[in-house]
Amino acid sequence: MSIGKTAAAVVNYAPEKGSVEIRDIERPSIGEEDVLLEVMNVGVCGSDLHQWTADHSWPVNYPVVLGHEFGGHIVELGSRVTGWKEGERVVSETAAIINPSSPMSKIGLYNLDPDRKGFGYGVNGAMTKYVRVPARCLHHVPDELPFEQACLTEPCCVAYNAVVNNSHIKPGDRVIVLGPGTIGILCAAMARLCGAEVAIVGLESDLQRLNIAKQYGCDAIVGDATEWAKKKDGLGADFIIDAAGASITLKIALQLVRPNGHITKVGWGPQPLGFSLDPLVQKNVTLKGSFSHNWPIWEKVIGLLASGALDVKPIIGGVWPLAQWHEAFDKMHHGEVVKSVLKP
Repeated sequence: MSIGKTAAAVVNYAPEKGSVEIRDIERPSIGEEDVLLEVMNVGVCGSDLHQWTADHSWPVNYPVVLGHEFGGHIVELGSRVTGWKEGERVVSETAAIINPSSPMSKIGLYNLDPDRKGFGYGVNGAMTKYVRVPARCLHHVPDELPFEQACLTEPCCVAYNAVVNNSHIKPGDRVIVLGPGTIGILCAAMARLCGAEVAIVGLESDLQRLNIAKQYGCDAIVGDATEWAKKKDGLGADFIIDAAGASITLKIALQLVRPNGHITKVGWGPQPLGFSLDPLVQKNVTLKGSFSHNWPIWEKVIGLLASGALDVKPIIGGVWPLAQWHEAFDKMHHGEVVKSVLKP
C-alpha cells in the first residue's frame, strides 16, 4: 500500500491558550510491536478542549498531535506483531506507553500505572491520517459498527468503568449524574442499562445536552436536584456520579447523596476545594475516583455498541473534516453539540 510521507495534523504546540493549529507532520515509523493505523474517525474529547483552552491539569509533551478516541484500518504491521493483518478494522485503547513491570500493569490495571502516557498528550494522537499504535492496544471492530460510532468506544469505556466497575450500580438504585457532557450522558446511559433510576443535572446553558440525555430515559434537571434526590424517603440518592469539570460539584454531591451512599468522581477539576469534607464523615459516604479503563472493559463496550444495547448516535453532533477542527472544537466548547467527530 502506498502511504504518503507527510499528512496534516491538529497539533497542540505550546502551553499557552489557543496554541493549536494544523501542521504537516512526518508519517510515523513503527516499532516491531506496533501497527500503523489509517485513522477513519477521531472523536473530540473534553480533554482536547482543555488543552486548547489551556485549563488542563496534566503534563503535556509539546508539540503533540491531539486525539485519543479513534478507529481505523491497519495498513502496516511491525515485525513481531501476530494475530492481526493489514486491512482489519480496529479501535485503539489510550495507554500508548506503559511499564509492563509495574505492579499495576501486572494485575491488568495498566491504566493506573504511574508511568502510563496516553495518546494526545504523552505521545502523538490520532487527529491526523496515520498514527503509530502498540498492537496490545488494538480491539477488533465488527463490520456492522460504523467508525464514527466505534471511535467513541473510549468515552463509553470511561463511563463503564465509573458506573459498573467503580460504583457497582444495581437495578432500582437512584443515581444522580452531575454534568451533561459526553462522559456525564454516557454515565447516565450506562446507569440506565444497569436498571437504575437516573437524573442528570446541568445548567440553563446545558438545555440542549439535557434534552439529549432524556433520550436515554433519564430525568433532566436544571439547577438544584435536591427534590429529586429526596423524593423517595427524604435521605438522598444512592449514587452520585460527578462528571463535571469543576471541583465545586463535589460539594453538591455531598449534599445530594444519602447516608452510607456512594460518590464516584470521574470529572477533572483542578480548582482547590475550599469547603469542608465533614459531611463525607458524618454521612459515612464512600468517595471513589474513576480513571480510564482496561482491556476487558473495551471488549464489553464494543459488544454493547455492536448489539445496539448502547447507542451513541444521539450524542454525535456532526462529523467535520480535519481542516475544520476549529469549528468542531468550538461547537463542543460552547455546548452546541455533545460530541464532535473528525474525519482525517
